[in-house]
Amino acid sequence: MISVFFELAIIIGIATIIGLLVKALKQPLIIGYILTGLVAGPYFLNIISSIETIEIFSSIGIALLLFVVGLHLNPKIIKEVGKVSIIIGIGQVLVTFILGFLLSRFLGFQLLLSAYIAIALTFSSTIIITKLLSDKGDANRLYGKIAIGVLIIQDLIAMLFLMIVLSTATSMNLSSSLLKTLFSGLILIGIVFLFGIYVLPKLTKYIARSQELLLLFSISWALVLSAVFYVFNFSIEVGAFLAGMTLSMSPYKHEISSKMSPIRDFFIVIFFIFLGYQMGFSNIHSQILPIILLSLFVLIIKPIIVIIFMGVLGYSKRNSFLLGVSLAQISEFSLILIALGISVGHLDVSIISVLTAVTLITMAGSSYLIIYADKIYPRFSKLLSFFERKGKKVDDVSYKNASSHEVVIFGYDRIGFDLVIYLKRHKTSFLIVDYNPQTILKLSKRKISCIYGDVTNMELLNELDFNKTKMVISNISSYETNITFINKIKKLNKNIIIIVTSNRVDDTFHFYKEGATHVVMPSLLGGEHISSLINKNHFNKIKYIEDKFKHISSFENREELDYEDV
Repeated sequence: MISVFFELAIIIGIATIIGLLVKALKQPLIIGYILTGLVAGPYFLNIISSIETIEIFSSIGIALLLFVVGLHLNPKIIKEVGKVSIIIGIGQVLVTFILGFLLSRFLGFQLLLSAYIAIALTFSSTIIITKLLSDKGDANRLYGKIAIGVLIIQDLIAMLFLMIVLSTATSMNLSSSLLKTLFSGLILIGIVFLFGIYVLPKLTKYIARSQELLLLFSISWALVLSAVFYVFNFSIEVGAFLAGMTLSMSPYKHEISSKMSPIRDFFIVIFFIFLGYQMGFSNIHSQILPIILLSLFVLIIKPIIVIIFMGVLGYSKRNSFLLGVSLAQISEFSLILIALGISVGHLDVSIISVLTAVTLITMAGSSYLIIYADKIYPRFSKLLSFFERKGKKVDDVSYKNASSHEVVIFGYDRIGFDLVIYLKRHKTSFLIVDYNPQTILKLSKRKISCIYGDVTNMELLNELDFNKTKMVISNISSYETNITFINKIKKLNKNIIIIVTSNRVDDTFHFYKEGATHVVMPSLLGGEHISSLINKNHFNKIKYIEDKFKHISSFENREELDYEDV
């Protein structure tokens, strides 16, 4: 036991050091964890001896990871992801599987192994995509919403593949074992969801009175359901995923997720470290060509498949490109699937080296593609026109009451609402540019001049007529975006008033240096507002209550937007 403790202490220490280096390179920490396993493994430091204990921790990590993934997958959301997410989710998996299988066979892999590799190539990383989209603030952009919808479809398909693998673990007769597994699985899933619909809500409502008890219940529900599915010859992964899905309908899902994340993160670190440990180098020189070709397939061919589907569905080449590069990596699900294939005897452990290497390359490459997608896009814009359908685009939503406007507002958001009221009152012509299609649809219905797009789209800025525009306002707080925006607008109209938003004092100075006319800092405005409120009302509670009702009344006028995150 003491030796296990020291091993974990050393491993986590190495993971921290490598994690710092990986973070400095703007790479996902998952890559650092896999590299830790590689460093701690037999080919370098060789400090891991308690293999069985590490493997158990790894299994718990998989279960908790899939539990949290399922927790964010409310079945009701399936109705909301739209036709495009379903078509691309299924279509991309199917086409990628076929092409990936043919490529694997061309590279000399056996039939069953080629099928596993092809399946692994189809899925994209939920962890990396959601994290990077959140960091960029793109989760609410059109391509971000479609990406999340596609990930939901992929996760459900991945669960189906896990069940298929289990059904063929002891028998390769698909006609009998697969049907038997699916039938028994559907019965078990039905029972679980009935329990989740009729029992869990009442149970969690009572348990949620205690934060500690809610956390304990969540862990026990994930592990117990994993154990139940294991007893019925299913994998713990399927049980954990369904445990999360049943709780996804609970009003406490966000609280459960936030409390589970630190525990999940620790065990998932062990899982990826164990994957890195299993990588072998004895015959890696003979696998260099497959690693390179499979990596290029994921980084180039997979995005092109997505871009083609988006083009056929009538979306613009910009959103098609952004979605395509977002999905250009191998998923953590793929590694779990390969690990399961090895455990049931379908695959040799040597394949771990190939696919883990492909995972490292594609995760690293796609991270840079996602982060710098807006800067990369203009370089390929002309080539991407080949995949774009002619005529009006599905995402070309707008309502324009004039060809030019005195004021152009980028990002409606919360500040835009008050600006619209002021500009309409003073009869000033204005145009709103926003990347949220739902916002544009609602504004269009209200006959407010608007167009779908964002500050980063240089093509859009070139198309808009700024000759008669007197002022542009950017409600986007991204430093790089605002710098690009300021420089571009200055070239289009040197006399225009440029107002941008900033969250940092250092950024504010840079914006002024680049040519911004005025910089708004919401954090400072909040302090000024509170100060003026105190100055006006002093300690008279009745006056604050009067202001409260005025404040509530103002929010009732904002029903056209979703303010759940306020």
